[in-house]
Amino acid sequence: MAANTLSFDVGDYVVYPKHGVGRVIELQNEEIAGMQLELYVLRFEKERMTLRVPMNKAEGVGMRKLSSDKTLKEALETLKDKPKVKRSMWSRRAQEYEAKINSGDLVSIAEVTRDLFRADDQPEQSYSERQIFEAASSRLARELAAMEETDEPTALEKILEILNIAAPQYYEDKEA
Repeated sequence: MAANTLSFDVGDYVVYPKHGVGRVIELQNEEIAGMQLELYVLRFEKERMTLRVPMNKAEGVGMRKLSSDKTLKEALETLKDKPKVKRSMWSRRAQEYEAKINSGDLVSIAEVTRDLFRADDQPEQSYSERQIFEAASSRLARELAAMEETDEPTALEKILEILNIAAPQYYEDKEA
């Protein structure tokens, strides 16, 4: 078996694709079904959830360190781009959005956030659109907060500020 290329220490922030940003709170050795397993114990504060991930499976499930500054910058720039709204059925788009969120890729999450953002003067979102937007923006804000050593509400405010500045230039065209 290949050597484990990912290595996390207690206190490190990590991204687990299906759950977002968590923190390594413990490294454990447990015997399960007669096998010795080395586990990362992750704590996700927002969900009040603890997850145990076998060290040899961490890479396979897509667990990773926080994004690089370059990736964060790219994600924030993505928020400023023109939203790409496909004209396909909502159920198909919703599946694509969920897949992007659960990929754990910061730029993909930023794309979902941008595409589902609605400024105050725009038409109301459906309940499911709002749910997916909130999931994406929250996931983006948690990683931004961990990277900038701030809290999620402050990070979310920064994201919404970028979106509110960028949005008018794309929606003025439609009203004219």
